[in-house]
Amino acid sequence: MFIWGFSPVLGRFINTDAYQLVWFRILITVAVMFMYLKFTKQSLKVSTKHFWQLSGIGVIIMVHWLAFYGAIKVSNISVTMVAFSTGTLFSSIIEPIIFKRKVRFYEVIIGLIIMGGIALIFSIETEYWLGILLGVFAAFTSSLFSVFNSIIAHQLRSGVISFYELSAALLSLTIFLALNGNFKTEFFVVDNSSIIGLLLLSLVCTVFPFIASVNLSKYISPYTIVLTVNLETVYGIIWAILFYNENKELKPTFYVGVLIILLAIFLNSYLKSFKEKKLAKN
Repeated sequence: MFIWGFSPVLGRFINTDAYQLVWFRILITVAVMFMYLKFTKQSLKVSTKHFWQLSGIGVIIMVHWLAFYGAIKVSNISVTMVAFSTGTLFSSIIEPIIFKRKVRFYEVIIGLIIMGGIALIFSIETEYWLGILLGVFAAFTSSLFSVFNSIIAHQLRSGVISFYELSAALLSLTIFLALNGNFKTEFFVVDNSSIIGLLLLSLVCTVFPFIASVNLSKYISPYTIVLTVNLETVYGIIWAILFYNENKELKPTFYVGVLIILLAIFLNSYLKSFKEKKLAKN
């Protein structure tokens, strides 16, 4: 989680637009994952059904990363990470629909509290409205692929799932950029510091953390995963203050909204733990 909290900092450090950042990140990650799977002698054979399912999830992941890093580029890390916390609300709605279980009332309420915190920030930090919208959309797509991965993780190895999903993300983004004429000479020109940032982002913050997160979805619910990932908000804001002095860019009321969101996240953890203990006793 500490590593994930550092990825938005690298996103701001890398001197490229969101399309370049995501394309190079996925390219490096897929290449390293392929070598890892070959080294560990894992078979890449999957059924046609699984191939198309993984490809669809891969496209969602691609859109998620474009929205996430796009938000950072047009606003800042703190605003993006707080908007990203809305993933809890989306998961509380998406998960029951996909798994055909009852909606847990307290999950929706906590999600709405988080949205209230976002609304407070939105009303204050109006100059960052696009970053907030992109951050919320990144949260929605994150919740979506987390739920789908929790299903398919019981059917295939996590490394194979990750490789096919990110390969599909790379292919779909490549096609999109090619059709839009983005593949010009300057697209492939990246300064040295950005190359280092991309390598760190891909090797340290993506390859094994991504595989590990897919593997975790076998054992815990997508809602819990999203809730845990939301703690990245804390790390991200701390890094943003330390590296970029973002506390000077934001109004004090911004942190009131952050506090509301964090209290909602921890309240959910408490209620979930309380409910599980109650069920265990019965």
